[in-house]
Amino acid sequence: MDDHIIKGRGKKFPYNNRQISWMDFNSRVMEEAFEKDNPVMERVNFLSITASNLDEFIMVRVAGIIDQIDHGIKENDLSGLSPKQQYSRLSQKIHEFSEKQYSCLNHSILPVLKKHGIFIKKDKDLTEKQRAFTDKYFDKVIFPVLTPMAVDPSRPFPLLLNKSLNLAIRLMNEEKETFFAVMQVPSVLPRFIELPSEGERDFILLESIITSRLDELFALFKIKAFCPFRITRDADLDIDEDTDDLMSEIEKSIKQRRRGKPIRLEIASKCDKQLREFLIEMLDVDESEIYECRGPLDLTFLSKFAKISGSESLSFKPIKPVTPCPDFYGYDDIFQAIREKDRFVHHPYESFDSVLAFVREAARDEKVLAIKQTLYRVSGNSPIVAALIKAAENGKQVTVLVELKARFDEENNIHWAKKLEKTGCHVVYGLSGLKTHCKICLVVRSEEDGIRRYLHMGTGNYNDSTARFYTDMGLFTCREEFGEDASSLFNVLTGYSIPPTYNQFIVAPHGMRDFFEDKIRREIENAKNGLPSGITVKINSLVDPPIIRLLYEASRANVPVRLIVRGICCLIPGIDKTSENIVVHSIVGQLLEHSRMFRFENGGEPQMFLGSADWMPRNLDKRVELVFPILDEDIHRRCDEILEILWNDNVNTRIQLPDTTYIMVDRRGKKSHNCQQEFAVLAKKALKKKVSEAVQNSSGPAQS
Repeated sequence: MDDHIIKGRGKKFPYNNRQISWMDFNSRVMEEAFEKDNPVMERVNFLSITASNLDEFIMVRVAGIIDQIDHGIKENDLSGLSPKQQYSRLSQKIHEFSEKQYSCLNHSILPVLKKHGIFIKKDKDLTEKQRAFTDKYFDKVIFPVLTPMAVDPSRPFPLLLNKSLNLAIRLMNEEKETFFAVMQVPSVLPRFIELPSEGERDFILLESIITSRLDELFALFKIKAFCPFRITRDADLDIDEDTDDLMSEIEKSIKQRRRGKPIRLEIASKCDKQLREFLIEMLDVDESEIYECRGPLDLTFLSKFAKISGSESLSFKPIKPVTPCPDFYGYDDIFQAIREKDRFVHHPYESFDSVLAFVREAARDEKVLAIKQTLYRVSGNSPIVAALIKAAENGKQVTVLVELKARFDEENNIHWAKKLEKTGCHVVYGLSGLKTHCKICLVVRSEEDGIRRYLHMGTGNYNDSTARFYTDMGLFTCREEFGEDASSLFNVLTGYSIPPTYNQFIVAPHGMRDFFEDKIRREIENAKNGLPSGITVKINSLVDPPIIRLLYEASRANVPVRLIVRGICCLIPGIDKTSENIVVHSIVGQLLEHSRMFRFENGGEPQMFLGSADWMPRNLDKRVELVFPILDEDIHRRCDEILEILWNDNVNTRIQLPDTTYIMVDRRGKKSHNCQQEFAVLAKKALKKKVSEAVQNSSGPAQS
């Protein structure tokens, strides 16, 4: 436990290292890939997710620690570890994790795929018919896009793309001289190709076809050895936000990302010794940065493999959103529905179309004067952006805050920002030094009784693509105090307004930290005074030391604290006299849990808040975040129900132990509760009830 004790305000308290906690989260995802009860193609997909997660973690988090070491920083972090100690522990965990990934693939997944008649074949195992097929595919498709690159004194080692798959080749000429070459496996071609077969489905990887024909690419040499390899570069952008042109600065930084220092080299196991030494020298990596893989490199390709046509029965039954959303059933006019009462949506169980309809209707409604919206991450072909463009073309005043610094979405966001500007939208890029992470859309409408403001606020991005598999929530309202707050918030984001005192909004970085700390202190005081107390929170990450310190204080005051934290959790529950009244759950399942919910017992008059913020220093101090109260009693009850269903899940839930490990919920003798499946059923029942009520209240057929 000593490793998890840190000093804070003169006192020691338990605190888990955030990077190690993140690795433990990715291990929970890995468990789903090993889980025999999961359909095999879902296991394939979970394995792919672990690989994609790890890529980003190394490019950003591990790169940051290496940068600290290179700059001579020796100070311990909040968990008591120096950068060198962190790197040493992470390197060991990542190496062990990588080995487990390939153990999962080779011993747990591929045998099950074979039982279902699905094979990933090697070149030596092809039938004559299949070899004829791959030869033709190589000649007609692959060969024209290959670029072998010799490496010698006149031709330096090429700048290889981050995360690209490559081949290193050792050659020998007639004089027994050794030469080296590299070649990228074309990323523009499919990574796997289905082969002609009978009674089963055979696939082969692109690199297997290429390596079978290497001798034709280097006809004057003898191929002595080849080795697939892949590099991961430092991709954490260093952006000068004091520049006069932020967009140009970010575009420049994106180019630098492609040339970042290699910090991981993945190579095939049993790589030729001379090729290994050649790559180490050319890429300037050390042994701790080398990962030998017992299978195909870059397992992210498995995400597409998991979705091959005809394999639907080997996947989870899709959770299909109900449409229309129950709260909007029977309404042709979305603004009328919101005028009558606040409306609530729970994605993806209820269709994201309600959000799209809100923006689309605003774009074409003659009474709408203005639309103001924040965009953090949007899809590649965003219908939200299309609706905003249409609104501008229809003469509305459209203001869009596009966050250009959304990591790994910078290029996509720059593209949309330029397109929005060209069509007449007012585009702003946020506040210097702060990421704008809040999710809000304000529609200003002229009505008979004056100007009315309609709002959508959410816990997730305005992204129709991720809305299919991220769980998020949204509130629609036209309450005047919310409208005033929204106007004030956008004035801060687009102008030079001083952050106001909001009526209902809780906004970071000015006020949100104090708000949450005050709420926790109120629960502590209520417990001490014998009043009902309790805290239930659902977030993605819990890192913030002052919040964690206060939660420990709440536990010591006998406040029951229930935390649903999907990812990083630096708080350590269940420690005697410190956190014995805190329980931490992590839900990892078919859908990605993304919504943020905050419930405080408040002396018997519970309060519920939703929003965009996790409990991390960056969310509370370095971002523009929005948390808002649920004032409608019906929606409040529904949010309470959602939290209870989440808390009682025993299929997707793991419980954190005092040693920071996680175990599955013991459900022996208990009925199975899968919260995500239950929410899907509830959404269908809610819509069915609305339809039934409409039939009963109408002499004719129900509206559709």
